[in-house]
Amino acid sequence: MRLPVALTTLLFLTAPALLAQALQTRTPVLTPRVVTRYTHATDSFTEGLQYLGSGTYIESSGEVPGSQSGVRLSDLRTARAQKQVPTPLQGAFGEGVTVLENVAYHLTWQDGVAFTFAADTLQENGRYRYSGEGWGLTNDGRQIIMSDGSSTLFWRDPRTFAVARKVNVTDAGQPVKNLNELEYVQGSVYANIWLTDRIARIDPATGKVTAWIDVSALTREASSLAVRRGRPLTFDDVANGIAFNPQRGTLLLTGKRWPVLFEVRLPDLKPE
Repeated sequence: MRLPVALTTLLFLTAPALLAQALQTRTPVLTPRVVTRYTHATDSFTEGLQYLGSGTYIESSGEVPGSQSGVRLSDLRTARAQKQVPTPLQGAFGEGVTVLENVAYHLTWQDGVAFTFAADTLQENGRYRYSGEGWGLTNDGRQIIMSDGSSTLFWRDPRTFAVARKVNVTDAGQPVKNLNELEYVQGSVYANIWLTDRIARIDPATGKVTAWIDVSALTREASSLAVRRGRPLTFDDVANGIAFNPQRGTLLLTGKRWPVLFEVRLPDLKPE
């Protein structure tokens, strides 16, 4: 079927405008700029990461051959553990960790138990039950934010661990699944997407992805370094671990068993 000349002309004239509009509405992709590289403990199957200030970060690890699930306080410059405890439930696969008001919260993958520790000593001081799986944790200064591997984020009361609200994460109207390690930064939730080289920047009010951070170059560098050191990364040694350094306005990014932790800059992130 041949279209009328007038309609054909109209489509020809409006096609560039439609294309430009589509490009403008596409979720932006950001590339992090590396400013510093730190060593990272290769026995850590990283599940959670948070910078605590004064050159110290807290990190949680899942159980893998040759190591145990647990939580550690580490020196940023050297990656040496200053304090370290195993996940208190024997045989549990440790997951995310976050610190709120000097309390460290630590999830388990499939055991439905969250532990709390004094953030400075890592002495256990509480336990909570929850349903479903536990993956990533962060906080917005008031509530705990949790992922379970689905496309849903859960806000939990830090005193009871009860769900206060939840939001479904979408990009262009489609659900974004496999939300993993989390970090709340200047009004947005950043989430590693399991088994990918992408971090989603999420509007916590709507659940919409406002930007994607492409960390594929970091993965390639970490993989190359691991090969040179004689311990190549495996298929699940993926990018996982996001921490914000408010004094510098930077993110600390790493991955499971990566030999390197990257400090990066992104547009719109400012020192506090």
